[in-house]
Amino acid sequence: MPRKTSILAPDWWDFTTLEDDLLDDAARLTPQDMQEMSREGFQVVFYDTLEDFYLAEALEYISGWQQATADNPVGVCGPIGPTEQLPLVARLVNSLGLNLKYAHFWGMDEWVIDGKEAPRDHPLSFEKADRELCFDRINKPLSIPEDQLHFPRADTQTFIASWPGVRCAVMQGGQGDIKHWAFNDPVRREGPYRDRPPTPEEYRKLSTRIVNLHPVTVMQNARTSGGGVVTGVPTQAITVGPEQTWQAEKVSIWQAGRHDNPFGMRLTTLMIGQRVMDSAVPMSLLADHPHVQFNFYRPGIGTCDVEMH
Repeated sequence: MPRKTSILAPDWWDFTTLEDDLLDDAARLTPQDMQEMSREGFQVVFYDTLEDFYLAEALEYISGWQQATADNPVGVCGPIGPTEQLPLVARLVNSLGLNLKYAHFWGMDEWVIDGKEAPRDHPLSFEKADRELCFDRINKPLSIPEDQLHFPRADTQTFIASWPGVRCAVMQGGQGDIKHWAFNDPVRREGPYRDRPPTPEEYRKLSTRIVNLHPVTVMQNARTSGGGVVTGVPTQAITVGPEQTWQAEKVSIWQAGRHDNPFGMRLTTLMIGQRVMDSAVPMSLLADHPHVQFNFYRPGIGTCDVEMH
């Protein structure tokens, strides 16, 4: 039976091409149902305050970097979105006097403009945000050495080569409206994927690369970061791939209800919890990762009830 056409962007794959029964089941989940989706390899955790939520996120950086030694370098891969944890990370490093001499950090993404990564002075630059919100605030004697800060570039070879030999303790992320982690968006309906999206096995083989962004992702970033000016948001980005994601010991997704909506948070929880994998919902492929944690701010979970405004 042919797959449905997206009602969001007909030339793309996305969650609206899934069967209605699955979508309806997700919309009916209560917060208790979501928590009960936890299983071996997948944990659902709730936080009752934003202070606790973002502190717990920041502490994942600290606990990862605390393991780093000269013969066991350890890194963290972190997102822009959310960003509220980043100043907390710097404050904790400084307060604890944590020397990051053997620590590493990988940025998840960067925008691509005219075939090149966005410069650091671009207002939307992810590297700029990481540095200004976190790394520039760490006391110099404690800082990660510059060559151990790995930010994606349009020429991806150096970034890809930085992963082997360094243990990634945790890859953090948020969840976008299109159900991505990093910018691992669904693909266009073209070529071999005109009638079906990539199989999970095909998608899993993708490495760090330049991607075309789903229109919903462009719209979301305009809403969350660009004051709604869609024309100011690039339509391409470099993103860490599934190949690198599966090198991370843990994938930790942080959902405060400010990026994806109540339905989206329920859908990916259901699909990962029940091991339903479909690359039209890229986040669902994490069902096959051995250690995934979904972190929710309880008041941000919301409901899927109709409420007119």
